[in-house]
Amino acid sequence: MSDVLAEFFKRYTKTAPSDGEYVGEDGLFYCKKCNTPTQCRIRVGGMERVVSCMCRCRKEDQEAYERKLEETTRLNRIMSLKATGIQEKALLDWTFDKANDSQIIRTAKKYADNWTDAKTNNLGLLLWGDVGTGKSFAAACIANELLDRGVPVLMTNFSKILNQMGAMYSEERYRYIASLSAFDLLIIDDLGIERNTDYALEQVYAVIDERYKAGKPLIVTTNLTIGEIKNAEDVFHARIYSRILELCTPVQVRGKDRRTEIGQDKQNLVKELVGGR
Repeated sequence: MSDVLAEFFKRYTKTAPSDGEYVGEDGLFYCKKCNTPTQCRIRVGGMERVVSCMCRCRKEDQEAYERKLEETTRLNRIMSLKATGIQEKALLDWTFDKANDSQIIRTAKKYADNWTDAKTNNLGLLLWGDVGTGKSFAAACIANELLDRGVPVLMTNFSKILNQMGAMYSEERYRYIASLSAFDLLIIDDLGIERNTDYALEQVYAVIDERYKAGKPLIVTTNLTIGEIKNAEDVFHARIYSRILELCTPVQVRGKDRRTEIGQDKQNLVKELVGGR
């Protein structure tokens, strides 16, 4: 054994137990709390040496600390993903555990539960139907479920995307559109509410086409009918809708207008409040 190594063992080997330790029958130090060794014997350079080691309770404390640190890191990552991925804070409350049972919620839940396959096979959804039937709610449930698992998701709409592009130069617009592919899932809410200028439609197509080339899933919600989507009024819309249908399986969302029901409930509450005075 080298002189340096011998000096190391001499300097760092404990010669007396601490307050929380005692000397066992084998001459090693033991933890008074868990009665497991805080020292162990190893062979170095053909000679046996005594070195410090972690007792059972210290190992458990260390493992608990690492689990807590890992969980804190995971939660911080989720918070960061949600801050970026959910642009309307009200949507953070739209989750499966707050949803009433319905066909679209069951479909959305299955999609989230089978996300790995959906991502691998680039499977998207086109949720179409009347206003207020729960398309956006179902899409937000998927977004929040996946974000809670640490999956990067962005839920936005083309009006916001076009506003964010603003007066960007062409190269800046290209980089911005390409950056959307950093998200494993892109959700475009309310397709059809964006401006119908040639410039706007060109950018809408660019976003959809970039998603297509990236090979990543897309979910779109719209109040347009499947007939309007398949029989577009002009070439600009036709190529946008054609790309979407290549990426997304159409799912009709049926039901009553939830917004009307909520509005009626509020009116009834006001009548009760006013009538009670």
